[in-house]
Amino acid sequence: MNAGANAPGSQGSQGKGSQGDIMEDREFTWDPQEAAGRLVQGLVEEFVAEIPFLEEFSNRLKTETGTRLVDWVDHFDINFEGRTQLQADLSETGFTRVEGIEKEIYSHQGALFPALANSNDGVNRIGIKVESVPEFLAAHQVATVVSGGPLTARRIARIDGTEQHEFWVIEKHGVHCWENPELPASHANLIPVIYESFLTRDRRCETNREGFQLAAALIDDAVARIGVDRTCDLFFAAERHYWQIRNRAARIQKSRQDVLGMGWANHDHHTYRSSRESFADLVRVLEKLGFYCRENFYAGAEAGWGAQVLEQPQCGLVVFADVDLSEEELSGDFAHDGLEPKEELGTVGLWCALHGEAFLEAGLHHLECQFDYAMARELLATDGVSSMDPFTDFTFLKQCFTTPEIWQVNPARIDQLLASQQITSAQADEFRQNGAVGSHLEILERNDGYKGFNQTGVSKIIAKTDPRKLIES
Repeated sequence: MNAGANAPGSQGSQGKGSQGDIMEDREFTWDPQEAAGRLVQGLVEEFVAEIPFLEEFSNRLKTETGTRLVDWVDHFDINFEGRTQLQADLSETGFTRVEGIEKEIYSHQGALFPALANSNDGVNRIGIKVESVPEFLAAHQVATVVSGGPLTARRIARIDGTEQHEFWVIEKHGVHCWENPELPASHANLIPVIYESFLTRDRRCETNREGFQLAAALIDDAVARIGVDRTCDLFFAAERHYWQIRNRAARIQKSRQDVLGMGWANHDHHTYRSSRESFADLVRVLEKLGFYCRENFYAGAEAGWGAQVLEQPQCGLVVFADVDLSEEELSGDFAHDGLEPKEELGTVGLWCALHGEAFLEAGLHHLECQFDYAMARELLATDGVSSMDPFTDFTFLKQCFTTPEIWQVNPARIDQLLASQQITSAQADEFRQNGAVGSHLEILERNDGYKGFNQTGVSKIIAKTDPRKLIES
């Protein structure tokens, strides 16, 4: 469960957004939370030791998908009776009670950890997040009762367990684990229609502005009908599908996770690349979907690009929005004020000029999911998907891209870049003959609930994804 808008910070770039003025003075920094990490890992190990099905499932996650059980945990329901030390540990490790609800539930606002509730009935439960409960049941041939009908916002099912420990799976669409809203019956008919409108939206409009306006109109209509959070959930399901169509590594990894009935429920963040002139439009549309601007990201003057991190806490979604950027532009509100185009294109700007905006024709630059870093790389390699050098290798954060997908480039885009002298004749010939770097799957491992991003080691690897650099090498 992603931490929400009240995440603490003591240093770092400020974020502003549509969640109100409370965001304007907030700073965002994230630190590993080792003690809380040990608490969560201890609870996972307790359930694995008590439920043989869960132990086998945990092993299959690692050996068949390159993922870890702990990263799929959505929440715990724990019988607090007789666990005075656990209650003390929650407070000492940074978990705080969720306000405004009757049930006793704790979340960690400074890190990425599952929610933890007092079950009040003597039973301990672990809830594993999946994209679809029925698909999980089919994958494991489990016959059980599903709470929540098709297309509802929250569906759960008991998979296995003992008298005191139970293994559940949970499917959520724009709600937290403790929320079970009663939605109008009409939503069941609207949801597939709205999803289809997002999946089939026109991404090749005459101008980028027209494409953003069309998407904004679709979003506004959907929000009016089914609310912002369910709209956001549907929109990003469509975005992942479009990206997956264009990325072989994604299709291979998704098929591995689908065999176990998991889907993309382990997504960490979605990355868009944007031209400078369209960046404010991108942020504006994301804010319509309930995102707020979190920390800024700057890779350094030598890199020439930066990003705005945005979060949608209700949906557990994070967006990393990349753009060519100078250091002096960080001092302003570039996410909302916009950026003027420049004659010279950086890595991000060239990618957009070759392929189109990531929000439009090109699709996501990459989806980053949570993995067992070493095992995921090893498994993908067996299917011919190699990985680039890691750009983060800390104990609490490991990251790398898969080898980039190479896309053919529209000749008209190449001609336009050549005419404006933004690429050379040699580069134009290379792009025509061999295409250019497109999208990636990103392999990430987070430990101790670390919620942030590495701002020091990423510029080198991004430079390696610049199509011009690949030609030169």
